[in-house]
Amino acid sequence: MKILIVEDEPALRTSLVDHLQRDGYRCEQAATYAQAHEKIKLYRYDCVLVDLTLPGGNGLDLVRTLKADQSPAGVLIVSARGALDDKVTGLALGADDYLTKPFHLAELTARIQAILRRRQFQGHNELRFRALTVRPDRAQVLVGDEPVPLTRKEYELLLYFLANPNRLLTKESIAEHLWGDAADTADSFDFIYNHLKNLRRKLQEKGAPDYIRTVYGVGYELSSE
Repeated sequence: MKILIVEDEPALRTSLVDHLQRDGYRCEQAATYAQAHEKIKLYRYDCVLVDLTLPGGNGLDLVRTLKADQSPAGVLIVSARGALDDKVTGLALGADDYLTKPFHLAELTARIQAILRRRQFQGHNELRFRALTVRPDRAQVLVGDEPVPLTRKEYELLLYFLANPNRLLTKESIAEHLWGDAADTADSFDFIYNHLKNLRRKLQEKGAPDYIRTVYGVGYELSSE
């Protein structure tokens, strides 16, 4: 799962990144309004953590941009104490939740997990797709009752497919989802094929059919048929 952290306080931003990466999230950062606006225009995120007071602009305008672009990202606003009007406005614009500074990092994780469950898993604690069961709170994948040991990238790849069933995903979109803006410097997308090959093999070894359809020269699709 990929999160954009929009926060201008360096110490807090570093703390958030370190904490969320330990929880298994892949994090990108923006310290200014301009940086954040560029990233949300160029890349897709599962969740965007938005501070309201930013150098060069207001975080509420980032929420407006995300909603105007019909971004699928969940939005968690971070607000200073006493900014009730801003929080109410942010929720009215379509933000999923807000946190008031200061906050505990454990609560931040819980709020993000709740947003992702609502956004990607319809509020459920586990996701079922044919013979597959995924429990995001444990990062656990099962085929029937058999656990499937996956690497972090394989797990993120499977979640990306499960969040987009029956939709053709290009190699470029998969690379950007898994590696963020670092994917722009890749000479080829062979690394996607390797991760995908390993994911398919591990699922089939536990008895699952090959649900992932290859569209040669374009990308891949998770088929529900």
